[in-house]
Amino acid sequence: MSGPVTLGEVTEHLDRYLRIEEIPDAANALNGLQVGNSGTIDRIAAAVDASQATIDGVVEQSPSGSPLLLVHHGLFWDGHIPLTGRRLRRVQRLLEGDVALYGAHMPLDVHPEVGNNAELARALGLEVDGWFGDSHGIPIGAWGRLQMSRAALVERLNDVLDTRAMLLPGGPPEVSRVGIISGGAGFMIAAARDAGLDTYITGEGAHHTYFDAMEWGLNVVYAGHYATEQLGVQALAKKLAAEFDLPWSFHHHPTGL
Repeated sequence: MSGPVTLGEVTEHLDRYLRIEEIPDAANALNGLQVGNSGTIDRIAAAVDASQATIDGVVEQSPSGSPLLLVHHGLFWDGHIPLTGRRLRRVQRLLEGDVALYGAHMPLDVHPEVGNNAELARALGLEVDGWFGDSHGIPIGAWGRLQMSRAALVERLNDVLDTRAMLLPGGPPEVSRVGIISGGAGFMIAAARDAGLDTYITGEGAHHTYFDAMEWGLNVVYAGHYATEQLGVQALAKKLAAEFDLPWSFHHHPTGL
């Protein structure tokens, strides 16, 4: 393992690799470096959410270090609010622990190598043939061909993600064209239909999406918002740690949602 590296060097690399300036996203995503530290890092930590539990865990496991915490859901989803209450507690803990925080939302979802959708496709044995589903002007879903029963697909998802996936069985018992959009993308069922898919995997969706699945003739699998977004940050942390010869770890704080 090498010594500490500069925070600027690592974040510049991340910005380029993830195309932070090119990938559109919601205003509150604030992709990129969200909280700085003293200027160097000696390890990488990955997590899905910048929650208090995650931040406390990273600080407690690095009492004398300066980690970079990579997250998919950053600090600012609740908007521009005063630095009080839980927002203050999270930031204080980061500063006390000399933890830098970097968030990548849509840039991580859509990344063709370490993205949530690409990683889940790879874990399922699905070779990506194309992309579908417009969000902020870009296609975000990965799709490909996979021949198996929908029951076996659900079992494979449960095994790969350590989750309890829910199947809305509106499509054929044997799947062949499968699409993935991680997270809370139940509202994209119509996009999966329009892409000619018979099976669509996402994290969660609203009540009415049951009827979308049944009436439009698609299998829809809700595998959990957290569960479907845990692979990308791990793949990114592993790649970044190898690039800069740093140790890395994953802080697992499942929500059950």
